Amino acid sequence: MTIPRYTSAPHKNRQDLRNLRRIVPYLWEYRGRVLVALLSLVLAKVATVGIPVLLKEIVDTLDTEEGQALVLPIVLFLAYGALRLGSSFFNEMRDAVFARVRYGAMRKLSLQVLKHLHQLSLRFHLDRRTGNITRDLERGAQSVSSIMNYMVFNILPTLAEFLMVAVILLGQYDIKFTIVTFLTVGLYVGYTLLVSEWRMNFRHRMNTMDSQANGQAIDSLLNYETVKYFNNEQFEVQRYHDTLNEWEAAAVKSQTSMSLLNFGQGAIIAVGLTMIMIYAGHGVVDGEMSLGDLVLVNTLMLQMFMPLGTLGIIYRMLKYTLADMDLVLKLLQREEEIQDAPDARPLQVTRGRVEFEHVGFAYNEDRPILKDITFSIEPGRKVAVVGPSGAGKSTLARLLFRFYDVSSGRIVIDDQDIRQVTQQSLRAAIGIVPQDTVLFNESIFYNIQYARPDASREEVEQAARHAHIHDFIVNLPQGYDTIVGERGLKLSGGEKQRVAIARVILKNPVILVFDEATSSLDSQSEQAILAALREVAEQHTTLVVAHRLSTIVDADEILVMEAGQILERGTHATLLARDGLYSHMWALQQKEQHELLQSGPPPRDV
Repeated sequence: MTIPRYTSAPHKNRQDLRNLRRIVPYLWEYRGRVLVALLSLVLAKVATVGIPVLLKEIVDTLDTEEGQALVLPIVLFLAYGALRLGSSFFNEMRDAVFARVRYGAMRKLSLQVLKHLHQLSLRFHLDRRTGNITRDLERGAQSVSSIMNYMVFNILPTLAEFLMVAVILLGQYDIKFTIVTFLTVGLYVGYTLLVSEWRMNFRHRMNTMDSQANGQAIDSLLNYETVKYFNNEQFEVQRYHDTLNEWEAAAVKSQTSMSLLNFGQGAIIAVGLTMIMIYAGHGVVDGEMSLGDLVLVNTLMLQMFMPLGTLGIIYRMLKYTLADMDLVLKLLQREEEIQDAPDARPLQVTRGRVEFEHVGFAYNEDRPILKDITFSIEPGRKVAVVGPSGAGKSTLARLLFRFYDVSSGRIVIDDQDIRQVTQQSLRAAIGIVPQDTVLFNESIFYNIQYARPDASREEVEQAARHAHIHDFIVNLPQGYDTIVGERGLKLSGGEKQRVAIARVILKNPVILVFDEATSSLDSQSEQAILAALREVAEQHTTLVVAHRLSTIVDADEILVMEAGQILERGTHATLLARDGLYSHMWALQQKEQHELLQSGPPPRDV
């Protein structure tokens, strides 16, 4: 099964209308607030459009003989002030009421995306780029808020105002005013759509380069030590520079094309407004319109074209936002490769017996990793798997955790196929000490307690004692509150593995997996940890993946793998007597150990 690599590049076959429909549930949850916000919007626009109408009455009143005699229409002035106040009040009320909807939708989408990412398979997470996906998620969560903002605060108010102005023009003035207004708006919208669609490619290119540059920067920082080891600081800076150059080129094209768009929009509005004023001026001269009508038409046009002038920007931003949202919604549509069966039940662990029955597996169909693997681990027993790199040893642990599903055969725990039980209950029954221990950038206490968040401090410290790391921790200036750094880089490899061992001891699962659990320890520390692991494993079903054969001589059964197959099996003594692959590996490692001892003691892991 091949799963496409995650990419932040925009998809040409976006379905914007469907994406807009998908945000309706976020609005529906706050439907009461949405209705109040829309009502406030309508009242604000009624007040806004009423201002020039009332201004016309004031001008006409002052243009009469009574007005010339300085008899002020106080009531009209008070009404004018009330409308201005009402417009401001309802606009702010709309903003305040709708804030909960916007930010609530952002919160829900962010939670939904993070939950979905945790449910996606290991295959997806091995392919993804952390920097790209974090930037896309940030823009995607913001896009929902932005779309709601544009719709409620810009598009709907502009549409409502346009309809109100059209009604006033049709009801009180010659049809030519309405024709010019509709023609101007039509040309404006058509020009905006045409040029904005052309400009979208530049914006998409900007987004792609932005995400790629961000991914490169984060990757180089996460691999800081590797960059230093190979003296490649300039190489990383050059990669970043090349990507930013492409981003800059796309950004310049985007800006210059926007200037062209803005000038064209301004020209259309200027021509339309000029024609309206010429017609209005002729009407006043001919006595068909009053000065108040001239003021009303001019004010209405200015009032309508002002938000219409920003409508082009809103449209462009809406398109960009839809592109951002499309990435996140497509991520949410990505199906989980490993799913619970419809009738999946919690795993019932009675004894902890693990069986691999004729298991076959391939990451890709043309590259098989495991071939007909069959073995069992009895409760309280330890089975070790050894073999050269690439033999498929660590894949067994990943299949047991059900990070992948087997291609053939099955894995059974206490007569229950792990594909027929819930993933949560399966993983709750298994604990692992991985070869490459990655820690959270939190305190040592947090990282150990992570195995069981409700554990007390005494339990955490007891687990650390069993892992032979308690004394080291309490001697640190900040003790258990010491922050371990990004991915635990402030600790040595051995210290990280001992934290991982303490973590699995705290979890206390029925089934234990040790995947090269002592690979980063010196010989003295290794023996202390092995003694602790033996003590922990006594009452557990244990699978050990090992490279150093000296760490698994006490295993109840040793499986020797090569090229995805089990070539030999038996106890340490039996396999040595057989004089096969295991015996050859043992002889090589003993020779290496002897040469190492002759060259001097290795540095202690501190």
